[in-house]
Amino acid sequence: MKILVPLKRVPDADTRIRLKPDGSGIETDGVKFAVNPFDAIALEEALRQREKSAGLEIVAVTIGGEECVEQLRTGLAMGADRAVLIRAAPALDALAVAKVLAACCRRERPDAVLMGKQAIDDDSNQAGQMLAALLGVAQATFVSRLELLAGGTRARCSRETDAGIETIEVGFPAVITTDLRLNEPRYVSLPGIMKAKKKPIEEVTLAELGVEAASRTTVLKLELPPRRKAGMRVKTVDELISRLREEAKVI
Repeated sequence: MKILVPLKRVPDADTRIRLKPDGSGIETDGVKFAVNPFDAIALEEALRQREKSAGLEIVAVTIGGEECVEQLRTGLAMGADRAVLIRAAPALDALAVAKVLAACCRRERPDAVLMGKQAIDDDSNQAGQMLAALLGVAQATFVSRLELLAGGTRARCSRETDAGIETIEVGFPAVITTDLRLNEPRYVSLPGIMKAKKKPIEEVTLAELGVEAASRTTVLKLELPPRRKAGMRVKTVDELISRLREEAKVI
């Protein structure tokens, strides 16, 4: 069995983000980049499934340039068997990403694609669904529990909804996107980092995949959210009701 895990390079969640003066993007000087947290959860789940089922191969893949090698090394250090770098422009929209991943899937022929439900830089939550549609395969999204069935030919997937836990079964091949509550990714060990440095990273071009990646959407401008006004303390319930009625006008 083979599982393909896409890893996206995103600004670290703990990094302070600054916008460019014209709002065209973020300032990257001094910004630390990391694996998208939801993709790290997907990789962790693939590793856990491999611990349960021998003979499972995990292939980490990312789209971008030389700057993305670090994230692939992280994936190898966590335990991925192979890593593939698809050379392309880093600023691709969700549809272009899905087309590139679809071409990669046709080349690798994985049984399943396990990927984060969204990336924390654009929060589009579209690539996984588009990928499944392009491949014409089953999909399960926002998965918070995953169980392989029938010798790795099917999967039972659960996700949280407003009405409770929804559980479905999908047959492979399939695209599965992971939610935050699925697991907690393991820390990368020093021996794992050292071993990852020696592992080769395969590089392929869009031409070799036979696909053209052109974004159909463009980000025009980014803006920081307005600052919240300072809160206030009230001494009595009557004062609270008075302020809600006269100032906030919500009652």
